[in-house]
This record gives sequence, C-alpha cells and structure tokens, in this order.
Amino acid sequence: MKCNICPRACNVDRNVDKGFCGMTNDIYAARAALHMWEEPCISGEHGSGAVFFSGCTLRCIFCQNSEIAAAQVGKKITVERLCDIFLELQDKCANNINLVTATHFVPQVAEALVKAKNKGLVIPVVYNSSAYENVSTLNMLDGLVDVYLPDMKYIDSRLSAEYSKAPDYADVAKAAIHEMVRQTRKPEFFIEDDELVKSGRVEAGIMKKGVIVRHLILPGTTKDSKAVIKYLIDTYGDDIYISIMSQYTPFDRLKKHPLLSRKVTRKEYNSVVDYAIDCGINNGFIQEGDVAEESFIPEFDYEGI
Repeated sequence: MKCNICPRACNVDRNVDKGFCGMTNDIYAARAALHMWEEPCISGEHGSGAVFFSGCTLRCIFCQNSEIAAAQVGKKITVERLCDIFLELQDKCANNINLVTATHFVPQVAEALVKAKNKGLVIPVVYNSSAYENVSTLNMLDGLVDVYLPDMKYIDSRLSAEYSKAPDYADVAKAAIHEMVRQTRKPEFFIEDDELVKSGRVEAGIMKKGVIVRHLILPGTTKDSKAVIKYLIDTYGDDIYISIMSQYTPFDRLKKHPLLSRKVTRKEYNSVVDYAIDCGINNGFIQEGDVAEESFIPEFDYEGI
C-alpha cells in the first residue's frame, strides 16, 4: 500500500522502502520516559509520559531534536510493545501519554491506543505534533486523543520553505489545527473531585481536553511570530491555549547562518509577548529566563523502549 499519511504524499510503499519521513512501516522509537519540560498543565509535578518516535515529515534546519528527526537513532518495536509502553508509563504515574512526532506512524499508534485502552489505559493521550498533518490522518485519532499539542511555526511561506522545506506549511497547519479543535472542543482541566485525581492517576490542574498551540520564536522573525499570534487569537480566541516559546538553541551546524546562529534576544521575545497581550490573549504560557540550553533536550538512549 502506497503511503500518503502526511502532506508530503510521497506515495512510497513503506512495506519495502522508506518514505520522506525516513521510516518504513516498522515503528521506531528512541525514548519513553517521564518528561518534565512540557507546559505545566501537561507535565505537572509527576511528568508527562513522553514517547519519542524516530523520523519526521519536516526538514527544519534548526531542529532541536535533529538526531531523532533524521532517523539516526531508534529501536524497532511492535504495536503490542507500544501498547505495553503506554501502560508502563501509566504505572509510573505519568499524567498522560505524550506522543511526540508520531505522524508517520498514526495507523499503528491508533491500533496500540485501542489495545491499551482495552487493557486499562485511562490517563489522557496527548498528540505532540508539528501540525504538518493531513486532516484525514487526524481523523484516525478522533476519540483516541484528548489533548493536541501542535506547533504553529510560520505564516510566511518563504520562511517555511527555507527553514522546513515546506512552502505549504501555513495552509496545512491551519487546517490541521482546525480539526484538532473540532475534536477536542474547549479546554478542560482536571479538578480535585475528578475520579482520576482522587485515585492518584492524574494531578489536579492537568489538561483533560483541548488544544495548546506552541510557537517557537526564531531569531530575526518577530514579524512572522506576531502574524502567527494574531491568526491564532483572531481565529480561536479562548478556545485554545497559546504557548510562546523562547528556547530556540543555536547549534554549531548553524553558526554560519545569518540569523539562526544566535539565540532569540529578550527584546525579541518580549515584543512578541507584548503583542499577544495587546491582541487580547487570555490563555497563554510564556517562558522566563534563559531556557535556550541543550540540557532541555532529552537523551535518546532507548530508556523505556
């Protein structure tokens, strides 16, 4: 069967070859562990049960997880093993199952989620995505995913073409986020009276349903960042949360790039946050202090796989 799961539509038979994502139909993952560095309502104090999948449908030259995105690391697992990983993370008191860059494995992930729910998976499922998604693929997750955590990287197609090899990124991401909001509706959070909180499965304050759209500010691109923020607020208002991120880390491979060779300045970051406030943002997350550090990038050492 030819693969058109993602917007690349590479039409490759992934039973015998690799798609644009760098993956065959075999599931590869590099880490499954409690992750403390997501938004507070995702990680909480116990951590989010993050499963990092190998491969990616984008080609971001600034990728913060390039080793895994380029499919340079990863261990082959079955659908049955993935199901067990979900349940093991729940047993470790994860607040949720966090599927990180799973686009190219959605059919297998959906199958594993169904198996896991039949075996007692009750914590929320978070789909952590670039938003470079086909709506038809997201439909496979309807009713299985509780929280969507997509990026909205760009509005400017020139930036998305140069930085991610995806000139159609904005149009694709807009449609994908619309579908994510349709599936999950308005944000909901666990409260003290919820059964999962009283049973100790989930912390109060963790997101139960909804969409958090992340935007990573890049050096020298505040104009586009403001366009992203305006689009999201104008389109969704309080129906989503927006996470404005400053953690871009310039790696040595980009030291000759005219813009991407430096961190985002505090002035750049504050100008975007101030703009969001001027636009009337109510539901948002911001980052304080210097978070552009490689220490925030997990070790892809096959823990939990």
